[in-house]
Amino acid sequence: MKDKIRLPVELGQAIQRERKDRRLKATDIASRSGRARNVLYRLERGEDITLASLFDILSAMDLTIRLERLGMPTLEEVTARFGKVDDDAS
Repeated sequence: MKDKIRLPVELGQAIQRERKDRRLKATDIASRSGRARNVLYRLERGEDITLASLFDILSAMDLTIRLERLGMPTLEEVTARFGKVDDDAS
């Protein structure tokens, strides 16, 4: 997983993609993390959960977080988030 994550919803989508790509069941992650399955689903939707829950779920999925300097988003990242730029717009 090499996604640049800037928003909670992006984190949730990345975790959900990883879970589905690896064919991990939500019930198994919940059991291994000691958290309710609903907590995982809320995380995947980008909703608020506790940091402790986040780290428990990441650990259960054998994932970690790496911090790096934010920097400016690339044109591709802006376009992906906001759509195509209309040159004729005034």
